Amino acid sequence: MLIKLFNSRSSSLMLFVIRSKSIQSDYDLGMKMKHFNDNKQFRKVLELFDLHMKNNTKTSSTLIITQALKACTYLEDFQRGQAIHSLISSPIKHDPSILTSLIHFYMQCDDLKHAQSLFNNIKEKTLSIYGAMIKGYIENNQLSEAINLFNQIKNPSEVNVIVLFNACARLRTKEALDLVKKVSKEIPNNFYLNSRLVNTLLDALIKCGDCSSAEILFSKTKKTVINYRNLMNGFNNVNNPSKTLDLFNQMKKDRIQENIIYFIYVEKTFLSHTFSKDTIIYN
Repeated sequence: MLIKLFNSRSSSLMLFVIRSKSIQSDYDLGMKMKHFNDNKQFRKVLELFDLHMKNNTKTSSTLIITQALKACTYLEDFQRGQAIHSLISSPIKHDPSILTSLIHFYMQCDDLKHAQSLFNNIKEKTLSIYGAMIKGYIENNQLSEAINLFNQIKNPSEVNVIVLFNACARLRTKEALDLVKKVSKEIPNNFYLNSRLVNTLLDALIKCGDCSSAEILFSKTKKTVINYRNLMNGFNNVNNPSKTLDLFNQMKKDRIQENIIYFIYVEKTFLSHTFSKDTIIYN
């Protein structure tokens, strides 16, 4: 009896050790694949995946699958990505990370129908899954669909909001501007600590033609070269040259480094309008 109990416990311990080694091995491989992806060495990622599949035909971890799909997405290797999709085992096929990666992959490869089918069949949609679909719609110039999908999200993340503002900036319509203003009033105050979100909001306001609101937002944010450039270009586009010159002079006061692009904006202003010498502050 004692011998049987000992043998049973020994077998369980061996299985535990084997599984632990397998999990660690999969994690190490996944991290190597991530390293190659981060360094844009996508073909090396797939070489590692192929070697893994030769040695282990049973299952692959979520990390390994998502990294392999990421490489296929950047390479736009549709056949390879489909083959990897078919290898996903039942235990992880409903994993949100896997589903997000698959939607990214199919959208990048212009297979909207497959991405939409995947999305529609997901019972519990995460914010990252919504984000993947919205981003995919934008990249495929389905901007209205992107906005409609955003409106279905109850509590959007900062990333979701950034993606929405990008879509509205590309639409450049009154409806897009109205949505930008509505969402910017509804998002939590801590979202405004995200400089990328603020820059995207500023860009959307400018490109939708509301430079007045953009100027107010600009006055409350940290001044950057990109923000100055975008707002100057916006004032030029709405035929407000004095504001362009004001910004140019303010940029010099703030000791923001100028480059040739800013002088081009100012040159455009001069080509269209006449100013007195007192209008400009010289060094």
